Parts: sequence; structure tokens; C-alpha cells
Amino acid sequence: MEKRIFLSSPHMSKEGYEQEYVKDAFDKNWIAPLGENVNKFEEELAQYVGTGYAAALSAGTAAIHLGLMAAGVGKGDIVFCSSLTFSATANPIIYQNATPIFIDSEEETWNMDPKALEKAFEKYPNPKAVVVVHLYGTPAKMDEIVEICKKHNVTLIEDAAESLGSTYKGKQTGTFGKYGIYSFNGNKIITTSGGGMLVSENEERIQKVRFWSTQARDKARHYQHSEIGYNYRMSNIVAGIGRGQLKVLDERIKQKTDIYNRYKEAFKDIPEIKMQPVPVNTVPNHWLSAFVLDENSKVKPNDIMDALDKENIESRPVWKPMNLQPVFEKYDFITVCDGKKSVGQKLFENGVCLPSDTKMTEEEQNVVIKVVKDLFKNN
Repeated sequence: MEKRIFLSSPHMSKEGYEQEYVKDAFDKNWIAPLGENVNKFEEELAQYVGTGYAAALSAGTAAIHLGLMAAGVGKGDIVFCSSLTFSATANPIIYQNATPIFIDSEEETWNMDPKALEKAFEKYPNPKAVVVVHLYGTPAKMDEIVEICKKHNVTLIEDAAESLGSTYKGKQTGTFGKYGIYSFNGNKIITTSGGGMLVSENEERIQKVRFWSTQARDKARHYQHSEIGYNYRMSNIVAGIGRGQLKVLDERIKQKTDIYNRYKEAFKDIPEIKMQPVPVNTVPNHWLSAFVLDENSKVKPNDIMDALDKENIESRPVWKPMNLQPVFEKYDFITVCDGKKSVGQKLFENGVCLPSDTKMTEEEQNVVIKVVKDLFKNN
């Protein structure tokens, strides 16, 4: 195809909501990491997900970092972390000089396995926090994970970077733990080009996070600092884009869901393909439509990605688990698949993320489908 089909690219509203808020910031000369858009974006996002307070930050990674700080994670502390994720979930644990212990996935959601989490507590009974990811917008098994964390009196942090708008038993992901984080990176379901949000019911901790995110400047006429701070606050311009994007979030979720359902229907007669499951009592946002191939499939993930690339269509492998990354290889990994390949490794080796761009037309998606189906016809 002449026009490239992207995995997931920015999609501004046709109504121009984003431009209105950005123009307002220019008109008022609030071109800074403070202003009405920042305050309102925090309020509107918190209201949408149903939580008390939010801090608008420069990235989802910054939100995880300050969430760990708010939870009191420091040097030498142990943090349990989903292994099947992007490195931004785990990197902030290292920023805090803490020790990540990676937890394997389970096949029903592709997320953190509660059984492996329990096993981790048997080996490491006193972790400081648990960081769970909702992969590709599909909620993890939150009843079990929340119960385990409560039983062990450990702070739960949700990395909902990929799952804004997804619900588990009617409750928004990012609001089950003491802290939740969202990302507005360029490829997310709504975007501010770059940005993130930390949410919590604890007003004092969110105020502290805002303080840390603006270089921890004390209340004094002169520049005085009693703590180490960070330049992590979201700008008023970026927040204006976010406010406009939030108005079309429900529309984007519907579009992503339609894309997932079209793929699922198209591939239902190919036994080698299994789409990422939709667990009972969950409504994923389907940020990315991903599938896993049977290990005995003659068609391999690279065959699919190469064939799509030849047609100018972007696709990606499933995340490479953190326990398989060179930078994290020295840290422990907990799985219930002892003696066999972990669930995360099997998903990585056999998984493909398909184009899930909300600007993609049905005709363009049909081209993607045809490329994939043709590979199985010829094998």
C-alpha cells in the first residue's frame, strides 16, 4: 500500500477540542508547567476514572517513579513487578535503587499470575510494593491480586498506561491500588504527545507528588530545597491537548473494540490463531489487538510481520518479558511453570500485535486481514 497503516498513531478529534484548549493557553500566555488546563485535566481525568485526586506529569514513567516514591520505596527494597510489559514499568524501580522481582503471566489475561505472586511472597515475604500491568488494555485478575496485597499489607500500584477506560467488574483500571498511572504517549488510546498521570484517593500523597514533580521547591521567597525533586510536571499546552482528547476517549474505545472484533471474526476459522482473551466481567479498551500463534503453527510471527511490512503495514511482536532482558537478567523471576517455558516467554515468542490505529478504515483493515489469511492458505 502507498499509505502506511500504523500500529497505533495519534488521532486528534474532528471537532478540534484540543486546539480550542491549546489556543486558550496561548491567549492567556500560560505556556508553562502550570495553568488552568493542568488543573482541569487532573480534575476531569480523576472524575472520568472515579478516583479522588490526580497529578499531571511529563510521562507515564514519571508517574510510576513518583508513585514508587509516594509508596516509600527506597534503596534495597523489593518490588514485585509484572514481567510481560514494556521496560518503563520496571526502570523506575531501579531509579529508586530498589530490587525488582519479576512475576510471570497467566494465559487467561496475559497479565500477572496471582499464583506466581503468592509464590513470590513465600520467597520474599516483605516486599515494599507490587506493580501490576494491564497488558494491551486487558485488565488483570484484580480480585485475586488485590486480596493477596491486602493479606500481606503491601502497597499495590497499577500500571494502567495501556488500559485507560478499561473496566474490571465495572470499576476503572488504575483505581484498585493505592496508586494508579496512565500514559498519554503518542501511541496510546488518547495522547498528549507525551505525558502521564498519577491517581490516588490519598490527597496528601498526590500533593506531595506535585511538589516533587516541580523540583521540590520549598515555600520560601528564595529558592530553597529540603528534598530532591524532579522536573516532571505536565505543561499547560500538553494538558490542553489531553482535555480535548478526553472528550473522545469513549469513541476511541469503541473504535478499538470494533477493530478487535473484526480481527477475531476474520480469524475464527484459523485454529492456529488465538486472540488475546477477553476475561469475564471485564471491558478492555483493546488498545492493541494482539494474538498468539499455536507453538506448532507452520506460520511464525516473523512471517506475518515480514509479510505485513512488505505491504507498508506496521506490526510488532508482543513485549519481550523483563526477565529475558539483558539489563534485568540478574534479578529473580517467579513462575509456576517450573521446568517449562514461562507463559510470558511463550507469548513473546508466538505473539503478534496487529495494526490497531483508530484512523484505519475497514477497507485498510481488510488488507491486513487478507495478508495474514493468505499466509495460512499457502501453508
